[in-house]
Amino acid sequence: MTAATMHETSARGRGLNKEERFVVFASSLGTVFEWYDFYLYAILAPFFAALFFPAGNETAALLSAFGTYAAGFLVRPFGAIIFGRIGDLVGRKYTFLITIMVMGASTFAVGLLPTFTTHNVPFIGEIAGVGWTAPILLVSLRLLQGLALGGEYGGAATYVAEHSPQNRRGYATSFIQTTATLGMFLALLIIGLCRYYMVAKDFAEWGWRLPFLVSLLLLIFSVYIRLKLNETPIFQKMKEEGKGSKRPLIESFFKYPNNKYVLLALLGATAGQGVVWYTGQFYALFFLTLILKVDPLTAYQMIGISLLIGTPFFIFFGWLSDRIGRLKIILAGCLIAALTYFPLFGALTHYVNPDLEKFQQTTQLTVTVDKATCQLSAPWNIPTPCDSARDTLTKAGLSFTTAAGAAGSAPSLTIKSSSDTKTVEGFNAPQWMAALTAAGYPPKADPAKFNWLMIEAILVIMVIYVTMVYGPIAAFLVELFPTRIRYTSMSLPYHIGNGWFGGILPLAATALVAATGDIYFGLWYPIVVAVMTYVIGSIALAETKDTDIIEGSGQAVQPGVVAR
Repeated sequence: MTAATMHETSARGRGLNKEERFVVFASSLGTVFEWYDFYLYAILAPFFAALFFPAGNETAALLSAFGTYAAGFLVRPFGAIIFGRIGDLVGRKYTFLITIMVMGASTFAVGLLPTFTTHNVPFIGEIAGVGWTAPILLVSLRLLQGLALGGEYGGAATYVAEHSPQNRRGYATSFIQTTATLGMFLALLIIGLCRYYMVAKDFAEWGWRLPFLVSLLLLIFSVYIRLKLNETPIFQKMKEEGKGSKRPLIESFFKYPNNKYVLLALLGATAGQGVVWYTGQFYALFFLTLILKVDPLTAYQMIGISLLIGTPFFIFFGWLSDRIGRLKIILAGCLIAALTYFPLFGALTHYVNPDLEKFQQTTQLTVTVDKATCQLSAPWNIPTPCDSARDTLTKAGLSFTTAAGAAGSAPSLTIKSSSDTKTVEGFNAPQWMAALTAAGYPPKADPAKFNWLMIEAILVIMVIYVTMVYGPIAAFLVELFPTRIRYTSMSLPYHIGNGWFGGILPLAATALVAATGDIYFGLWYPIVVAVMTYVIGSIALAETKDTDIIEGSGQAVQPGVVAR
């Protein structure tokens, strides 16, 4: 299909033809598998905390695992720069063939890694622990995953958009937007099956490797499908006319006004989109398991059901953006999410673990410590009594206040209810937990008290926020930049917004909770970023849906023009 034919198709206003549907299918399928690879680590991060990092402070180990998880996100913009440049110089098709091979190989290798200490693996035998080499190898592979994903999304989105009719671009690219959620669902499914059919101890020790090893089969299938694709007609036409960029990095990031468009796309669209995405899916999962003490397998089911119900809304909002515009939907999603996260997570606590909610409402916890000894929870710090005391309550999913004790004094825990006040002098984790349990603390969520209907309603609402901000974003970014630098220019703000602002959300939120003693305080991070995006996007960005990416420049931002 030539560019002229596609332009004519757009003018007639019909839907996607057979070739366009295959392009969407092949691009989306490969991207689903790539997201599956990337998110396996995120879901299994609590296991890596115990296997790849030294024992001691559990919160510090978990933060280390989240730190490694975040490293894959932090490097994504560099992958966008590297592979975006190749995509604008060489072509879209061959670039995202390379990215999927790098991703698949890196993920498969994680399943073969030695851990911090020696352990046994069936059919293999004893694998010697390699100490700090283990997290170094893990981080290295995670960085390769991040680089690959940095090149994958921009390539897939650009590829589909450049094959799509203008008046159906939001609809066509929305299928690419479903891939991250479907990849997460696939990861939850594979991990859930492994956990269901395996003894918990076996899964924790070696069964977690199986989902990573499965990625080899997905890689082979993905490469086979993508080899059947051709280069996009718009890119071919540009190359034939000699209009391609010889320096896409310079044009994108060091020449005005393109560099301004990149910055506005980041702060006025993708940053808020990124935090809404990761709050509604990943932070919700971590909140269920780490704070509300839901069994992981049950939490996977809760999130999985919400994803299945919510995923069609990616297509709906992509379709809707072809009619009313992309930007207003994205910004509305950011604003509504920011205004409702606190009540939604509070309601989640109420319907998931009412015993924990009641305990927190009727019991005041105060940790009295020598504040001079308190440190940031980190793997390189030797835990002090203050660190261990706060860690015990944080990993129990409890909110507490911290009071200053005398210099050199041992930590103490005061449990104050309406009928009794008890102080446990000195820090001893089992004694503290025993005192809390005696006071009514529920160490696990009670499945008999789950209100499944309301739980799913809350989780689906948060997924719908995700679909609002994410469904139209690919079409919006594609239309923002000209063909000669599109792959490079759109990839960087997308991956900074998702990789940096969104990717560090679990780490930032967990650190905020640990530092403040408030299980909801971590929500301030996505709320502040989402509000920033709404304000900047409303003031500085304009609508893009009517941009002709075949013949137009694709530069739709107008300084000082409010999107209408």
